[in-house]
Amino acid sequence: MSETPVLIADRGAVRLITVNRPDKLNALNAQTLDALLAAFEAAEAAPEVRCIVLTGAGAKAFVAGADISQMNALTPVQGRDFSLRGQKLMRRIEKMPKPVVGMINGFALGGGLELAMACHLRIAADSAKVGQPEINLGLIPGFGGTQRLLRLAGRAATLELCLAGAPIDAARARELGIVNRVVAAAELEAETMKLAEQLAASAPLALRGVLDCVNVGGECGIEEGLEYETAQFGLMFSTADMREGTAAFLERRKPSFSGQ
Repeated sequence: MSETPVLIADRGAVRLITVNRPDKLNALNAQTLDALLAAFEAAEAAPEVRCIVLTGAGAKAFVAGADISQMNALTPVQGRDFSLRGQKLMRRIEKMPKPVVGMINGFALGGGLELAMACHLRIAADSAKVGQPEINLGLIPGFGGTQRLLRLAGRAATLELCLAGAPIDAARARELGIVNRVVAAAELEAETMKLAEQLAASAPLALRGVLDCVNVGGECGIEEGLEYETAQFGLMFSTADMREGTAAFLERRKPSFSGQ
């Protein structure tokens, strides 16, 4: 068993968080959920970190699901608590003020797909497979799968994946809007880091504004969403980054954003 369930490494302004249980296909147990939550809280608090990449250790899996060996003996109350533990992590990722990119290097099943869907953007290897197979265990998704899949892929796709329980390949996941991009497995890390570095070089407060607007707009009516966007747009005019970005455009040079 891996001694450290989560590995953390910085590559410039990009923080790489890796689920490190390759012997268990990176399955999520309580310890791993807690370690991931702590890792994301630390990433938010670190001013030098501007973008986060989340992936799984080994060549086979991003995260193959929740740890069934731990779930098998849970009581109903414990099962509910386990669900809440997972949902707390997923919501924490989803509401991060810094962009989170899921690098899906293999199986993303059950809790693994739920973890990926909590990320803001997802890049998958062409060999990856995703799905919500809980129905085959007499269960349903418990970390937000029915809700985020519904919002990403729509009702028909959500019912198909959750009721049939069969995984789909990366190309089909791209068609359904579950992943943003699909690349050759050999190019996955390079392409993901290229995107992450691009995001890390962008204006941090503007990135946060976009994330906030999408999070709020996805859960309210159009009028409330537009009002929130207008308020955030006006707020950007108080930032040094807005002055730098517009000045750089007019001066035909590359901007240097400070996050101020």
